[in-house]
Amino acid sequence: MRNRPYSSRSLNAFPPRISQRSAIRSSVRRTSALLTMRLEFESTTAGNRPSHRFTTLACPMPLTGVRVLDLSRLLPGPFATMILAGLGAEVIKVEDLDGGDYMRWMPPLQDGTAAMFTAINRDKRSLRLDLKSARGRELFLDLVARSHVVLESFRPGVMDRLGLGAAALHARNPRLVICSISGFGQDGPDRLRAGHDLNYLARGGVLSISGAPDAAPAIPGVQMADLGGGAQSAVIAMLAALRRAEQTGTGSHCDVSMLDGMLSWMSPHIAAAQSGSTAGPSAMLLNGAHPCYHVYRCADGWITVAALEPKFWARLCALLGVEDLRDSAFATGTEADHAVERLEGVFRGATRAQWRERLGVEDACFEPVLTIAELLEDPQVRHRAQEVDGSPVWFPFRVGAQAHAPTGPAPGYGAHSRALLAEIGVGDAEWAQLVNDRVTA
Repeated sequence: MRNRPYSSRSLNAFPPRISQRSAIRSSVRRTSALLTMRLEFESTTAGNRPSHRFTTLACPMPLTGVRVLDLSRLLPGPFATMILAGLGAEVIKVEDLDGGDYMRWMPPLQDGTAAMFTAINRDKRSLRLDLKSARGRELFLDLVARSHVVLESFRPGVMDRLGLGAAALHARNPRLVICSISGFGQDGPDRLRAGHDLNYLARGGVLSISGAPDAAPAIPGVQMADLGGGAQSAVIAMLAALRRAEQTGTGSHCDVSMLDGMLSWMSPHIAAAQSGSTAGPSAMLLNGAHPCYHVYRCADGWITVAALEPKFWARLCALLGVEDLRDSAFATGTEADHAVERLEGVFRGATRAQWRERLGVEDACFEPVLTIAELLEDPQVRHRAQEVDGSPVWFPFRVGAQAHAPTGPAPGYGAHSRALLAEIGVGDAEWAQLVNDRVTA
């Protein structure tokens, strides 16, 4: 697990109750460890392009010194804290004693742990703690006093019933950032309604504009509401709240609704629908109805065209020898059907690789549809990857020249319980009693 120092600035900006002397000693040890770490990204090509080298030495990460208590499970919350961990935060997964995060056990398994769990839980620590017990709550509140963020994804009201609602948490740490991810938000008539990603896509109107106009709505292969509406919205909210705490000394409760996230993404489409236009959805939206924005079959699979600007569409038509279609970019109805049929007839004459060789160097907004196995061999994809334990890992952005993808292993279930509780004063005798009472393990 990558070590992260508590910088003196971080301790002043977000002062949890922790020994300054202990933090300084820890910082020295961890900075020494960082000095031995060198992460390089190199790219060499057959041409004369220089190689790119990104190096991280002892420079602190953006969230160095920030401690996050993560009570969430499955995808949205853990993905959000994966981003925070990649930025240098210390993330502690607080898990129950009845199996913990469900994603740990979801096939496919690798060395007894779910591959998906490993992918989004690197560089975290795991604490098994019964929050329904009085002593478990006390221990959690002791950790809250030493932390900066608490993330949870229970249904609204669960934290209050546990005695760990926003008021209780802020009583122990007034500067604490609390982030609650839920399907429909913390208020409203449907706040307690059960749901998952597909439900939020449906309720938010996303499915109504997905897929061919005359076919059933297409289910995306990636959980858009979980990751976009939940995880990434939560990251933005937590970073904003941390900044507010630094400015004002006051904590915040961030209310992240996955439905709200999808509705925010739908804003342009909702505005178009409210504009008074009588055109149907396929005439307004990029859902494959237009020839210039379409998925076409070729000799060995599928390719994509997204030539929205006139210059790109004109260039593509010229390259394909169909210049008579230059005015059909945004055609609809039978005109669109005719253009799509013409273009697909052309594309069927070659493979993805052949089209990539022919069109890939042109400004034509063309890309082949790759499988997961194929994308792992893609030169651009590999160039941007960071290798961790022999496998490629991607982070959605870089801040300066630092590499941010978490590099440590995913934690074993409760692997750090003893060490974390020792940090808040739990000795050997009390530890044994807590284990016997099933408060921890």
